[in-house]
Formats: sequence, C-alpha cells, structure tokens
Amino acid sequence: MRTDMIGVVTLILVFLAWFIFGAIFLLRKRPPKAEESKRVAAAKWGITLQGAGFALVGSFHRAYWWPFALSRLGELALAAAAVVLAYASCFFCLRAVQTLGKQWTYEARVIAGHELITQGPYALVRNPIYLGMFGLMVATGLAYTTWWALLVAVIIFLIGNRIRIRSEEKLLRETFGAQFDEYASRVPAFFLRHL
Repeated sequence: MRTDMIGVVTLILVFLAWFIFGAIFLLRKRPPKAEESKRVAAAKWGITLQGAGFALVGSFHRAYWWPFALSRLGELALAAAAVVLAYASCFFCLRAVQTLGKQWTYEARVIAGHELITQGPYALVRNPIYLGMFGLMVATGLAYTTWWALLVAVIIFLIGNRIRIRSEEKLLRETFGAQFDEYASRVPAFFLRHL
C-alpha cells in the first residue's frame, strides 16, 4: 500500500502540473492583434509530431505505479524527480511566454515590429517552451507511462521538435540575419548544442 500511495500522490501532482501548463497559455493576457509579416507552414508537421508524443505518453499507463523493483527510498526519489521536473518545466514555459509577450504564438510566424528575444529563459536555450514541454512529457512518463511508450514518445517528440525548430529558425534567420546567427552561436537550440 505504501508504494501505491507514493504513485497516486505523484500522479496527482504531475496531472495538476498539466492544468498549470494549460493555464499558462489559456489565461495569458492577450495582446492586441498584430499584423503578420511572415509564416512558415512546415512547422505544423513538427507540432503534430510533438502532439503525438504527448498522446502516446497519455495512452499507455502501466499496471503498477513504478516500473522497477525499487526500495522505498528509490521510489520516493523517482517520485520527487517526476514532480520537480513537471513543475520546473511549467515554470520555464511560464517565464518564456512572459518574456515573449505579444510575440508568442503556437505557429512559426513573424509579426510587424518583431524583436529577437535573447533574455530570460532565452538566454539559456533558444527554445525554452519546447524544452519545458519535453520536461513535462518526461515527468508524465515517469509517473504514468510504460517505459517503452515513453521511449517511443521521446523519439517522436524529438523528431517533431527538430522539424519545428529548423523551420522556425529558418524564418528567424531570414528576418534577423547576423543578429540571429550570433545568438545561435552562443545559445543552444534545445538541450543539445547542435540540434
């Protein structure tokens, strides 16, 4: 019963993080409609694959709360890692959306007066929202999903992520030129240096 309780509490806390994640985007202050100057349609394939990774993680729950025979201390450590990762990922997304302000959108586009954002979470990684999404997906996998579903979800998400980042950064490179190149040379795209 002890093990189940650790799993139940972890699962509840991770699912609450999903509500926070949704609220970040749904309850944000909406800026006035800005005139769009450029859009990249190819990024939609990346969005679709990222979504497929999320769906996979949510579709295959394991029969037991913890996939391995761990000691109680090991179970608590895994539970704590999942919860901390979930909330840190939400916080990272929140700070990134706040930093972007009126420029945030789920599609790859440039609006009139668009600025290259390089401060806040964007000083650490060029795509902090995607990193936060990835962290939340992995946290969910640690708390809920079978190991094989999490592995496949990670692969699918990272393929979609690569497509999305490349198409968006092509647009940013066309818009900002050398300024974007300098930024990209010192800040990694995701968590890998040359994604």
